[in-house]
Amino acid sequence: MNEKFDAIRDARSLGVPKMLLLGLQHMFAMFGATILVPILVNSYFNGEGLSIQVTLFFAGVGTLFFHVCSKFQVPAFLGSSFAFLGGFATVANLDTGIFADMTYGEKLPYACGGIVVAGLLYLVLALIIKFVGVNRVMRFLPPVVTGPIIICIGLSLAPSAVSNASTNWFLALVALAVIIIFNIWGKGMWKIIPILLGVVISYVVALIMNALGFTNADGSVILDFSGVATSAAVGLPPFQLCKFDLTAILVMAPIALATMMEHIGDISAISATVGENFIENPGLHRTLIGDGLATSLSALFGGPANTTYGENTGVLELSRVYDPKVIRLAAVYAIILSFIPKMSAIIGSLPTAIIGGISFILYGMISAIGVRNIVENKVDFTKSRNLIIAAVILVCGLGFSGGLTFTVGTTSITLTSLAIAAIAGILLNAILPGNDYVFGTNPNGDINRGVSFNPQHGKAK
Repeated sequence: MNEKFDAIRDARSLGVPKMLLLGLQHMFAMFGATILVPILVNSYFNGEGLSIQVTLFFAGVGTLFFHVCSKFQVPAFLGSSFAFLGGFATVANLDTGIFADMTYGEKLPYACGGIVVAGLLYLVLALIIKFVGVNRVMRFLPPVVTGPIIICIGLSLAPSAVSNASTNWFLALVALAVIIIFNIWGKGMWKIIPILLGVVISYVVALIMNALGFTNADGSVILDFSGVATSAAVGLPPFQLCKFDLTAILVMAPIALATMMEHIGDISAISATVGENFIENPGLHRTLIGDGLATSLSALFGGPANTTYGENTGVLELSRVYDPKVIRLAAVYAIILSFIPKMSAIIGSLPTAIIGGISFILYGMISAIGVRNIVENKVDFTKSRNLIIAAVILVCGLGFSGGLTFTVGTTSITLTSLAIAAIAGILLNAILPGNDYVFGTNPNGDINRGVSFNPQHGKAK
């Protein structure tokens, strides 16, 4: 059926009750992936990581802010970015310079400070694109650079997934199996929310096992509800101001290379789904500014980075309701949920093994998506330049596991493996002859540029 004839661009024609339900559907689609980021980060910081309440609050506020920046035209939802997970894990393990004697909770604001700077890099790219043009800019950030960087992000997290899953392999395998089943055989909305279903169903299994007296491999209880009992029904999200340190900035800022390309891919995907060229109107520079400022605002007050969500693009495809007002309703729902601490405490009681089972596929998928980035963009590895660039990025990203630490004056600075890989890749791509990448010549490839787990995300029309 032709999209031009059956798409709904003004949801008010459906009536208020249906609009409210459609907004709830978008909130439901983003929920599982958005709350999974603080859950995973908490596992890196021994329970002293990101707040689910703050995450939901800034997912909603960031989405509304994005809509203001993009002239209320783009039906995009901003949820938590998975791309920065490796950065959080690295900051949690920093033990040099000012981080030597810090607790995990004291390190977190510095990770958020690095994300603030990463978000501001979006503004730099937006300014360059505005005056130079997207095609010229993208020649310096082709898939042969961004693809291997995304591969490194996923593979660097693999040991964490195995460690968490090993606390209770049965629960981990249940979570893993549920995600695979719904991702492969699910229909409609079920196919779009496999991560949320993996969390919910495996949590129900954990409840049953806990009631029957089963324990984890080390003898500890499967579920601990002590935090739920002491949590209030209504309360303010626990905001905290970020802090800045050059080492943490150098950990987080290079990841913006991957997330900015993800943003471009997502806007391309939304344009293809809706049938409007949002890259030209309201303009890629406006959407980048909205995403970047939303990310910086979130991290400034202790939240994760935001990114345009492929899950919600899948809902657009499914519902064929393209009205941005419906997305803004979902943002309001997310803000309301952020003021319910008891719900956050229930989510926070999720067993480590379930986190491991979800991570098992999630981290591998991040790397696989990097491979997809390369394949869909038809990177030619018969060319020596492309082989050299990819090889150097992969060795730097996986080989410098401890990074490079050096001192400038009295300041100790650590360049992480991802930062080294990003710098090496960009420089080699700029120096070596034969760069023939042009953004826009392969729409399907341009769409598949980021860390999106929705199978309908790359569907161009």
